Amino acid sequence: MKGGFSHSFLLKEMFTPNRREAGIVNQDAVYENIVKLVEPFLEGLGMELVHLEYRPARKGYLCIYIDKPGGVTLEDCEAASRGVSDLLDAYDPVPHSYVLEVSSPGVERPLVKKRDYERFRGEPVKVATVNPVEGSRRFSGILETVEDDNIMLRLDDGRLVTVTLENISKAHLRFMP
Repeated sequence: MKGGFSHSFLLKEMFTPNRREAGIVNQDAVYENIVKLVEPFLEGLGMELVHLEYRPARKGYLCIYIDKPGGVTLEDCEAASRGVSDLLDAYDPVPHSYVLEVSSPGVERPLVKKRDYERFRGEPVKVATVNPVEGSRRFSGILETVEDDNIMLRLDDGRLVTVTLENISKAHLRFMP
């Protein structure tokens, strides 16, 4: 990550015995089940689930990004890793082996939920859209406002642009040294 660092704690490789029938795994359903299990647990620790990366494969990958006011420490990542590992062991929502990682989102934290945009109003951001807005799909500027399902950005050149949340493909804070 350019300009910052991220605490990571690689927990362990977990193996789920082959108890499920061979077939196609619904990746979205697995993702949703993991979120439903992990989010309330993290909230109980005073942390929030920022983002979750799940890649199924022969040796899958599950990375959970956490944050809390003031930022997360290595100890927070370790505590979250232990608890999340126990939860996933107990409920077994992932139908294959995988590596679990718990990490802070870093200084260029992704903006995923509407509340992320509300929380970081006034901060420098980078936004990519699915469809062009005013002839462009990439924007860099200050997150001015969040109203209904729209955000307004004050671009680096001073222009204001409005982007719907559903049109955003990727957004994150922009590190300004």
